[in-house]
Amino acid sequence: MDADTVRADDLLMLLAVARTGRYTSAAQLRGVDHTTVARRIGALEQALGGRVVAQSGRGWELTALGRHAAETAGRIEAAMSQLAAGGEEPDPVSGVVRMSATDGFSAFLAAPAIARLRERHPDLSVEIVAAQRRASLHRPGLDLEVVVGQPQTTRGSSVELGSYTLGMYASRAYLSTHGSPRDLEELQRHRLVYFVDAMLQVEALDLPRRVVPRMRDGVTSTNVLVQVEATRAGAGIGMLPCFAADRHDDLVRLLPEVVNERLPYWMVVRADSLRIPAVVALAEALREQTARSQAMLDGV
Repeated sequence: MDADTVRADDLLMLLAVARTGRYTSAAQLRGVDHTTVARRIGALEQALGGRVVAQSGRGWELTALGRHAAETAGRIEAAMSQLAAGGEEPDPVSGVVRMSATDGFSAFLAAPAIARLRERHPDLSVEIVAAQRRASLHRPGLDLEVVVGQPQTTRGSSVELGSYTLGMYASRAYLSTHGSPRDLEELQRHRLVYFVDAMLQVEALDLPRRVVPRMRDGVTSTNVLVQVEATRAGAGIGMLPCFAADRHDDLVRLLPEVVNERLPYWMVVRADSLRIPAVVALAEALREQTARSQAMLDGV
């Protein structure tokens, strides 16, 4: 290792790759082309005497040496921010944090939590990747994930945020045409609006097979907001999160004493991200927002 030949620009380039997971995205972030990114990463590896990134099916991931170098890059970036601020102590809750969460959680819990957090920390930027999938801290560029069901990964810190309720809903117009089911047997004669079964990655969401096994699909989508709108349009009876469906006066909840399923939200934070004040602040904001919204999540 030749520390004298390590350039600050190369370290900052590594930081961009660490945050985005891709050379092309890092290039856009730094205002260069992707070949420049590759050249600067190569120069950094030569100066440090080892690989700082390794390619996987999910993009570029930091090696152990790369993580150490990225921490140094973070300190350089913070020092530069302090200089730009005229020497004033910079807000540690700043920079870019990237999270992944379900679309429903992203829209109704994460969005207001982040808006409130940014009122106190205006230099913070949060990127939300809306996805319905298992937790996987191998994904490049993600600092934390919110998933449905207890995660199996042990490569980070996990905590249960709370739970939400799903119920069966239909539009008033649909019920006036097709009738309102009086029991579970009649409910299963209708078409279901829910997730695409073949694309469902989360075992906890495989509820229809247990609750309404004879219900045939009507409209299915990977996006819960699409499911809500399809139900409102009369495509069938939707198994929907109460916090998303109860916002609409044209939707009626059916047989709540029979179909009343509860599922937990879990948050997983990367171990190395726990050292970043902005990530810690976002995680706490999400915990507070979920606790504050528990009545809404319960469907009461």
